[in-house]
Amino acid sequence: MKITSYQFGEIEYTQEHLINFSSGLFGFENLRNYLLIKIEEEIFFWLTSIEKPEIIFPLIGIRVIDDKYPEVIKHEAFGIVTLNSDLSKVTVNLKSPVYIDETTKTGFQKILDSDRYKVEYNLFKQ
Repeated sequence: MKITSYQFGEIEYTQEHLINFSSGLFGFENLRNYLLIKIEEEIFFWLTSIEKPEIIFPLIGIRVIDDKYPEVIKHEAFGIVTLNSDLSKVTVNLKSPVYIDETTKTGFQKILDSDRYKVEYNLFKQ
């Protein structure tokens, strides 16, 4: 199967590559199937919708930022990144992580009930 995205061009994939979010992501509940793309030498992952390839979420592994971040068994926590050409304005959402299980190819998003985690955490400190 193939999709075409603005950022990556034509992408070939098989059913085994898809990560299913049974409830979608917040604001995108109708989009359930994604590819998790990692480009070598980049710090970001790219969660690309199969149903709408123009929808791409830049992600970062949250353990890189906080090694005590709440864990979910067998799932890796990712934060959705808001990109900006001004690095001081690049933020990551630590309040609503995306959890992905690479083995079962499933994921979900949840809101953490803690004031410790910000919706707009500055990724690059100056």
